[in-house]
Amino acid sequence: MRLARYEFDGKTCLGVVEGTEIVEAAAGAADWSEWFGFSDTARSRLTEALAGARRLPLSEVRLLTPLAKPGKIVCLGLNYYDHAAEGGNAKPEYPAFFFRGATSLLAAQAPIQRPRCSDKLDYEAELAVIIGKRVRHASRAGALDCVAGYACFNDASVRDYQRKTAQWTIGKNFDATGAFGPWIVTPDALPAGAAGLRIQSRLNGQVMQDSNTKHMIWDVAETIALLTECLTLEPGDVIAMGTPAGVGYPRTPPVFMKPGDRIEIDIEGVGVLSNPVVNEP
Repeated sequence: MRLARYEFDGKTCLGVVEGTEIVEAAAGAADWSEWFGFSDTARSRLTEALAGARRLPLSEVRLLTPLAKPGKIVCLGLNYYDHAAEGGNAKPEYPAFFFRGATSLLAAQAPIQRPRCSDKLDYEAELAVIIGKRVRHASRAGALDCVAGYACFNDASVRDYQRKTAQWTIGKNFDATGAFGPWIVTPDALPAGAAGLRIQSRLNGQVMQDSNTKHMIWDVAETIALLTECLTLEPGDVIAMGTPAGVGYPRTPPVFMKPGDRIEIDIEGVGVLSNPVVNEP
């Protein structure tokens, strides 16, 4: 099931994407968080809401970020062996965790903004994990029970600002740089832990990154187990699982996104997240 937030006729709505249409589940609703966990009651409510509901062509709605305002956005750096190597980094012994703020996010088709202060805006294709249940001290075996679904993520990074400090946070939190969407795919539609899925980025149609989620150093279950040793994950939290090799800064010459470009993140079974690039106003 593909769960989307969208705007139509001036209202924020929740809907289920079926082919080229979206089926309205709720109009005037803000978020999917109340549905997470998909208890029998929630599933029954959703089934009832969809029965005979209004259908709209996807082309007639404006997709929003899949969550209105995630509680925590936890990101992993250097979570693919090849990406660590291309940046001259050894295999990490522990995940490089950092946080994004919700104000950095934008939806599918919304413009990624190259900031006024830098021209070194890089792309990063990533799998996003959406948490659906409150969890602390998850075991690796049971960690996936808290996952509500998966989405595409572009952890677009302002590289010179990322390297101004040892902690990467500032270069990862410019407004309108973290593309997220186009919808949430529920776990029943994908392999366990979204493992074995092809992941690509394409810049103006040219493939820049081409890998598979099986090459992650820490998979989804292990990442959740490691995080919940330290903190509580709650419904609506997001984990961005890191990017494979092929980003722009190590290339000769470097490749950075510029106004007029279009960047696509394509994850098998999840969807295509597409965004134009513009200058910050």
